[in-house]
Amino acid sequence: AYQSRFPYLSKYFRLCKQYPHQIAVVNGKKTGSDINLYKLFLEQCYNLLKPEGQCGIVVPSGIYTDLGATGLRHLLFDNTQITSLFCFENRKTIFEGVHRSFKFVVLNFDKKGKTTEFPAAFMRHNLNELAKFPHKNTLWLKTDLIRRLSPSSHSVMEFKNNMDVHIAEKMLQFPLLGEQIDGVWNLKLTREFDMTNDSHLFYTEYADGRLPLYEGKMMHQFTHQFAEPRYWVNEQEGRKAVLGKKGEDKGQLLDYQGYRLGFRDIASSTNERTMISSIFPPQIFMGNTLVTSKKPKNNAELLWIIGLLNSFVVDTFIRQKVTVHCNMFYVYQLPIPRLTTKDTAFTPIVTRAAKLICTAPEFDDLAKEVGIKTGMSIPENQETIRAELDALVAHLYDLTYEEFKYILSTFPIVKDDVKDRALRAFLMLF
Repeated sequence: AYQSRFPYLSKYFRLCKQYPHQIAVVNGKKTGSDINLYKLFLEQCYNLLKPEGQCGIVVPSGIYTDLGATGLRHLLFDNTQITSLFCFENRKTIFEGVHRSFKFVVLNFDKKGKTTEFPAAFMRHNLNELAKFPHKNTLWLKTDLIRRLSPSSHSVMEFKNNMDVHIAEKMLQFPLLGEQIDGVWNLKLTREFDMTNDSHLFYTEYADGRLPLYEGKMMHQFTHQFAEPRYWVNEQEGRKAVLGKKGEDKGQLLDYQGYRLGFRDIASSTNERTMISSIFPPQIFMGNTLVTSKKPKNNAELLWIIGLLNSFVVDTFIRQKVTVHCNMFYVYQLPIPRLTTKDTAFTPIVTRAAKLICTAPEFDDLAKEVGIKTGMSIPENQETIRAELDALVAHLYDLTYEEFKYILSTFPIVKDDVKDRALRAFLMLF
């Protein structure tokens, strides 16, 4: 009886004229279908205000990042003047019983006009700063830049200072990964098996005809062997599930039978690294804690994307967006150069990414395809290769030494010798 109320409540709020900004259309699809109380409260606060009235409210940080809050951001940018957006982490247990990495926002706005720029602060820990916010050194964000960084959802990146803004603008010389461009490769991301809804297909022991089911915690940057699989899926049953009810199995090649890109869904901007991605070998299935690729089919292009995704430069861009999930919505918003074998910068990055990934027999075909030797590489070589890869990506985005050094400083948990190695490679390669 208790549970039966929620489908009706959810449908009411989705259709109610009182809450038109709970749902938005992004890339032809509706977002925000999962009702969240803080979103309802925020829109109701707007409804209750008289013209030029003022509102101050504490809400989760998802208000400025999450896809489901797109409609509310449109409301705030187009119908109010945001006077402050102050985000703080619960590290000092300001709210008891809430995880210390959870982030909240003190949001203030006036019901008038439009927002062209607003003062913002992110990842603060001392609430005493609120008394002086905004001050003369406060970062002001322009909504025009926010729309360029996230054209469809207007999600706000967690910039700490003007250097972050400058670097983001430099990276925007390249198209966003989700933009479909004619004449070059385009990436299509998807999920395969739902760990809850498809659990009836999962076996806890290996047997003939069963393929391993990979989860996010089983992989790390440039490796799919971070942990052993917990579950296996019968291949024939898995094919039926992948094809769907209307799909007909004619023995056609499916995505799981080739090399695929994949990255962890569970992530945080406070972790050592936010983007955790790699290439996966054929003949495996993936759970929904891994986001995987459907295209491009060119494996060299997959290696190119992985080389960039695992770099410090691209990681620092996405960690300014992510809260607890590094989903495809955020990855589509990454500015990624659509280079190919015709471009001089392409092969050096692809080759190094391949050397880090092709260390097991299941990658022999991939190694041959891109022209490198197969076999295990020693850890010292991997450290050098990774440093060179990070340096190459930094040069690709036309960063200066000081800008690259600043980016490395935003990864406090990463060891200093890793950062120093990357800086030396940056100077040596060019």
